[in-house]
Amino acid sequence: MTVDAVGSVSTAAADSSAGASLYSTTPVRTPKQTLDSETFMSLLVAQLRNQDPSSPMDTNQMISQTTQLAMMEKLTALSTTADENFSLQMRTAAAALVGQNVTYTDATGASVTGIASAVSYAGSVPQVTVGTASVALDAISGVTAPTG
Repeated sequence: MTVDAVGSVSTAAADSSAGASLYSTTPVRTPKQTLDSETFMSLLVAQLRNQDPSSPMDTNQMISQTTQLAMMEKLTALSTTADENFSLQMRTAAAALVGQNVTYTDATGASVTGIASAVSYAGSVPQVTVGTASVALDAISGVTAPTG
């Protein structure tokens, strides 16, 4: 039986890729560390597919598992919303400091007071500019109204 080639490869292309493999590195599988709805559903389908037909899964147990999945999804969404709300509150609090006298402890342990002139939201915690120093919002220990 003769097998014909589907496509042809030029000798120049074959020579240039002689040392190369299909993958330049070995693919590494990183395991999932969380149980999400996709994982839950694949486990449920595997359980249903492999159950004994003479004694099927209890429907109450199946409804319970489905309810647990729905609760898990809602709790995850609630947690995400709470994180977003906290981030927004930090941004609002940092913006409210602009023009105010703020006090913070510097790297030497000395208490420094100055007027907050700007806020940066680049990192996970807003940075308040006091004079020439950039101070994390959670490092500010006091706020007073500017004297005028």
